[in-house]
Amino acid sequence: MIRHLLSGADLDADTATLVLDTAAEMATVAGREVKKLPALRGRTVVNLFYEDSTRTRISFEAAAKRLSADVINFSAKGSSVAKGESLKDTALTLQAMGADAVVVRHPASGAPHRLADWVDGSVVNAGDGTHEHPTQALLDAYTMRSRLGRIAGLHVAIVGDVLHSRVARSNVLLLSTLGAKVTLVGPPTLIPVDIATALAPGIDVSYDLDTVAPNVDVVMMLRVQRERMSDSYFPSAREYARRYGLDGPRMRRLPEHAIVMHPGPMNRGMEITPEVADSPRSTIVEQVANGVSVRMAVLYLLLGGNNR
Repeated sequence: MIRHLLSGADLDADTATLVLDTAAEMATVAGREVKKLPALRGRTVVNLFYEDSTRTRISFEAAAKRLSADVINFSAKGSSVAKGESLKDTALTLQAMGADAVVVRHPASGAPHRLADWVDGSVVNAGDGTHEHPTQALLDAYTMRSRLGRIAGLHVAIVGDVLHSRVARSNVLLLSTLGAKVTLVGPPTLIPVDIATALAPGIDVSYDLDTVAPNVDVVMMLRVQRERMSDSYFPSAREYARRYGLDGPRMRRLPEHAIVMHPGPMNRGMEITPEVADSPRSTIVEQVANGVSVRMAVLYLLLGGNNR
């Protein structure tokens, strides 16, 4: 098993499949009366979050605690970081405290890679800037496999704000590795011109959701990240919803077996309507539950299999 999980590119097909298979075993723990395993007893996992996050931080915390690890939650707000402490100094402090794994979310792309140079323990990227979010891609792949029985050969449309989406980048890398066909869909202003060739071969790009929708197995809607936008990338929210939002009529044009995904949090009424988000095709709640199992698998394989 790899030492760190920093990018979707860190995972080859065998390693990714090992994580998904292990996550399937971890999912059985959720059905037990006592939802705990002793696998990481005595290990310390630090959640180092420089950006606000509820879903991801709680998911990692739940995963570590279900494996009996000790968990330290470190928030940049109200800490020494607010007084000017550098990432390296924070890393050295965590190293001195004996952190076995550091789960880091940071607004700067590449921060987890630097952190991995400064600590002896494993580093898991929980989202860095507009770069990547590999465990989200793993839980998305796990959800696809659970619902559709496979990943290889699926046609996945990733729709929306690709430009600012770390989820999109990690999904493109991982799904391509696992044999899925990926089409990126969105306004030309929100899809980098070279992304298809830069990330993985065989990626298609389309600016018309209605053309792509009838031919896909999975539609993954991305949140419009207004907080990362400094300019107007589309005329208005209404115009975006009309062209690229997934509503009831569009959903009914999908193949009968197709599923709808969203990494959350959602802008209901913009990229996705309540009718779609709450429909039987939607896997959004499942993705949250699956996230705990997948992150349990990642922590177990990084720490449980290492003799450090």
